[in-house]
Amino acid sequence: MVLEEKWPVLTRHEQAAVWLRVWIDLGRAHRTIDAYARGLAEYLVMCEREGVDPLTASRAHVAVYVRELTERPSRRGANVVSIDSGSGLANATIQQRLVPVRLFYDFLVEEGLRESNPVGRGLYTPARRRGGHQRGLVPRLTKLPWIPTEQEWMDILAVAARERVRNRVMLALAYDAALRREELCSLRTDDLDPAHRTLRVRAETTKNRLERVVPYSAPTGVLLSGYLAHRATISRARGPLFLSESRRNHARPLSLWTWSKVIRKIALDAGVPRFSTHTTRHLCLSDLARMGWELHAIATFAGHRNTESTLTYIHLSGRDLAEKLNRGMEQIHGWRVQMLARLGEETAGVVSP
Repeated sequence: MVLEEKWPVLTRHEQAAVWLRVWIDLGRAHRTIDAYARGLAEYLVMCEREGVDPLTASRAHVAVYVRELTERPSRRGANVVSIDSGSGLANATIQQRLVPVRLFYDFLVEEGLRESNPVGRGLYTPARRRGGHQRGLVPRLTKLPWIPTEQEWMDILAVAARERVRNRVMLALAYDAALRREELCSLRTDDLDPAHRTLRVRAETTKNRLERVVPYSAPTGVLLSGYLAHRATISRARGPLFLSESRRNHARPLSLWTWSKVIRKIALDAGVPRFSTHTTRHLCLSDLARMGWELHAIATFAGHRNTESTLTYIHLSGRDLAEKLNRGMEQIHGWRVQMLARLGEETAGVVSP
């Protein structure tokens, strides 16, 4: 197996290899399998270093792994968007690393090789106080999504305007349709409906396997028409919409990593290093909220199964909140001044001779 060649520690632990094979046989996506293999391999390496048998590891041993993740320095420096500044992985990354470890121990419990899972998970118990929630092994931090200011967005667009037509139309579609990176890069020519200016996001390319049809704007339609004419000079074959134009991968489907590099270069050239392939999705959904879209409508547009996921994307900027606060304060201030004035008049009437 290729993954075992990439992570040789998996070959030294029979149950780990069996567990990974189960997920492969179940048809999980390649990226998911790769993430599972990496997370479990890193944990097994820690077990070997500490002289711990993973089949009998305790919660204390898992805690050692968590501590290692929180103290691990970034090997690639500031260019890694997913790693916080300073040392240690981001909270979300640590959660992702623990998922395969928890699933591995779930498997061992189901196979009768262990009695309990040392990783555990957050549980809901009605009898517990404070809402009945029991905290998981690592507290989950929920951060509001970052969106650029108007000036930062204009700086991004100024740089993007110098990009080739493929990159410009990809950026436009990513914003218009609130597409995730994989959804964007996986678009095919037959997913487009230019007559109605809509595109189909296939279930197998989405995060939650939920297919949807979303519209795009007229200006994006003009860009797309220009790109399709340009694409015909690269390949007339139907299939992946966005093609590589490099010498080495000419006319081959554009990879996720290539698109990430394109966006990273645009972000750095524009002086907005926080801008990423997911920022356009945050910005689009936030703009829909600003325009007064109902929560369920935004959830449908985004492809969320429930509105709880949508709430994390509805992020109003500080300026919007400040404007609302100022309007509210003006009303409250006016009411208080009126009351003071009226009270002053009444008091003056009482004390006057």
